[in-house]
Amino acid sequence: MRLERLSDRIWVYPYEERRDRPNLSYIKGDNWSLAVDAGHSADHVRDFYDALEEEGLPLPKLTVLTHWHWDHTFGIHAVHGMTLANVKTNKYLIDFAERIRKEGPKFFIGMDPSIWHEYEDGKPVIVVPASTTFSEELMLDLGGCTVKVFEAEAPHTDDSTLVFVQEDNVLILGDCTGGTFPDGDFDQELGNKLAGTIKELNPEKCLPGHWSVLPTAVVIKDLLEGDD
Repeated sequence: MRLERLSDRIWVYPYEERRDRPNLSYIKGDNWSLAVDAGHSADHVRDFYDALEEEGLPLPKLTVLTHWHWDHTFGIHAVHGMTLANVKTNKYLIDFAERIRKEGPKFFIGMDPSIWHEYEDGKPVIVVPASTTFSEELMLDLGGCTVKVFEAEAPHTDDSTLVFVQEDNVLILGDCTGGTFPDGDFDQELGNKLAGTIKELNPEKCLPGHWSVLPTAVVIKDLLEGDD
């Protein structure tokens, strides 16, 4: 699979349904680059990095996590450079790592067929927290490219982090617009709050975790309509 160029400074390694691999984003500044989400496994990270190297792009110095779910984070141990998560995301990762240490990975492998496909042939399940944390909001200057990393109330999880690339006017959402896992229930009050957050930021485009880039108006409309 090849990288797709989304804008002047943003590339995307596309999502895959079979292994439930989300989009992995890459943002290139004049001085350094960052990635958004650490992938489902070490294999996912290697595939992403192979695609970067094929395009002649340097490996990211920082990887920002959008939330704790395994398909976005269980490749942390294989990423290049530092990793960044909000405090709550890191707490979830620490707790899940402890559960796997106590119970073994069998319960995790059996949670969904996509997980089994990612970890078939006995690949190890390695869960580690991010190397550094933040609270509320962080502004990053990549050199000619300003990235706002911030927490937001959202229906999918209570630890959502969004990433806004200011010069390209693109908002990277992770899975924050979806319902809760595994039942898919949608909290309309949180959907309305997230719609307000996105509307205030007013990006030109939004990139969900498991779908192609969308106009902001479509994302807001879907959030306000909820399950209707």
